[in-house]
Amino acid sequence: METPPEMHFARAEDGVTIGYQVFGQGPVLVWMPSLSNILAQWRIPAMRATYTALARNLTVVLYDGRGMGSSDRRIDLADLGVEAHLRDLRAVLDTAGLRKASLLGYYHAVATAIAFSAREPERVDRLVLFGGAPRMSEAMRPAQTQALLSLVEQDWGLFADAAAAAWLGWDSAPSGRWTAAAFRTATTAPVAKAWFEAAQHIDVTGELGRVRAPALVLHRQNEQQIPVEVFQRLAGSLPDARLVELPGTTPTLFMEDSANDVRLVTDFVTGAGTGAQTPPTTDFVTGGGAGAQTHPTTDFETGGRAGAQTHPTTDFETGTGADAETHPTTDFVTAAQAGAQAPPTPAAGLPPGSPAARLTPRELEVLGRLAVGDANLEIARRLGIAVHTVERHLGNIYRKIGARGRTDAVAYALHRMPETRHPG
Repeated sequence: METPPEMHFARAEDGVTIGYQVFGQGPVLVWMPSLSNILAQWRIPAMRATYTALARNLTVVLYDGRGMGSSDRRIDLADLGVEAHLRDLRAVLDTAGLRKASLLGYYHAVATAIAFSAREPERVDRLVLFGGAPRMSEAMRPAQTQALLSLVEQDWGLFADAAAAAWLGWDSAPSGRWTAAAFRTATTAPVAKAWFEAAQHIDVTGELGRVRAPALVLHRQNEQQIPVEVFQRLAGSLPDARLVELPGTTPTLFMEDSANDVRLVTDFVTGAGTGAQTPPTTDFVTGGGAGAQTHPTTDFETGGRAGAQTHPTTDFETGTGADAETHPTTDFVTAAQAGAQAPPTPAAGLPPGSPAARLTPRELEVLGRLAVGDANLEIARRLGIAVHTVERHLGNIYRKIGARGRTDAVAYALHRMPETRHPG
């Protein structure tokens, strides 16, 4: 697709306006949101390719949750629990004229997809779940996630940059920049903070047994992310589910092995994957059910659809637009200014030969504080050293790990160092 599909708008029962798109052909898959700006996501080459690939065999519905992207930003920050997210989903389905659809619950939306499937089983064909958990606090427990969330209030721009790099991988600079722009323009720091705080209290484990739709639970995480045991419990608690452990270490769908991810999701939603052979690199773990069963043809009305309202011109922020927040100039001492030092003893617990293994214990402490958003003055205060000493350590850190500045160093700490914890 050369241009993003037209934006439509639905109104939830509490008056909140939700922006959504409908495109493609075939059974309906609703890709439910987490931190999203669907218009900005079309600028990410990997995401555009994914949308195009899915649309060949599926009718794809994308929408921004309340407070996000093109949806209403004027929301009640105290009302962001699962009931609010269910109102958003119902509004999109009803306005688009979709009586039944498959749901892709992605990260934050996993719990919402489960709750909707349990409460309105006649409206859900199939479930694809990735990256989240029925008890959302489990999904937010890993040290890397906690470190990222600590940046939300302290520095929204740094959070967006670090999250994009950590979730996409160290070497994904072009897509990382576009993804960071999508995160940065998705919402504001206060709304994101409220979303994440509300998520800590979302728990739909009691509804798992009432889900009737066949479910495909996908897992691709490294050791810093959600343990596979969380997804094994999820698949085992659903009446008809299977868990697929995807190869790779980047905690995303459609980025690291896009063709295989698209094929898995498409085959499952269309029913073509019921008897499909397991890909050689994929480990299947059977859930509580007997495996996915062929489901009758999805009963839905195509989008465009009676009651769907079109919007003449979509107003959105771009990553480089006039309203986009700029990040202050990074304050650090270059490697040349810091001067070379004698090679330190390799840090305990780190792989020999890795860049981080060349860091001294004090440099590891500084990097850990950097990863949770501390400014140079705050690092100095917490570690009991002078600010110029912090700057010298930062210069050495940047040189040793090949970082161009503060954002790269934060991303490195979050993505490459399993021993990095969320310090108090």
